[in-house]
Amino acid sequence: MKLDDLNEEIKRCQKCRLSKSRINALCGEGDPSAKLMLIAQAPGENEDREGKMFIGPSGKVLDELLEMADIDRKETYMTNLVKCMLPKYRKPKQDEISACSHYLDSEIELINPQILAPLGYHAIKYIFEKYAIVLPPKAEFHKVFGKVFLIGDKKIIPLQHPAAVLYNHSIKMVLIKNYRKMRVLLTDCK
Repeated sequence: MKLDDLNEEIKRCQKCRLSKSRINALCGEGDPSAKLMLIAQAPGENEDREGKMFIGPSGKVLDELLEMADIDRKETYMTNLVKCMLPKYRKPKQDEISACSHYLDSEIELINPQILAPLGYHAIKYIFEKYAIVLPPKAEFHKVFGKVFLIGDKKIIPLQHPAAVLYNHSIKMVLIKNYRKMRVLLTDCK
């Protein structure tokens, strides 16, 4: 399967209730040969309306974090665990993740990035389960942010979602530090 075929399939998807409330099922976007894949939870209202990744308030934060990490957004591939907006920004339900996650699995296979950066709890939980990484208890979950997990030929770096800064500005320096680790991982060793 080609990426274009997968994207057409995503746009037409009717596999769960979210297809009834969305405007756009959001395909991943960016460099199809990217070394770095950012995986968010689901599109927000702006993204659903415009059909583009990270264009709302959290997109502005992400752009700033990437800039501070010296990463060009064009050298990444961005996607979501769930391709449709979640009503009232609620958490995704397990059946919605199950209905949609095979799209993410196909994107990972087609793009074959060296680095997977899941953003936020649900994306991290899914990637940890996919690659059989033990998920810490919820009370200690924050300890995985910015740690690097080596699984086969992949480096997995779980990060806080940029939206976290919108709710708690005091954590911005921690996010900057953790996002800069992606630049280190992208730099080829001699």
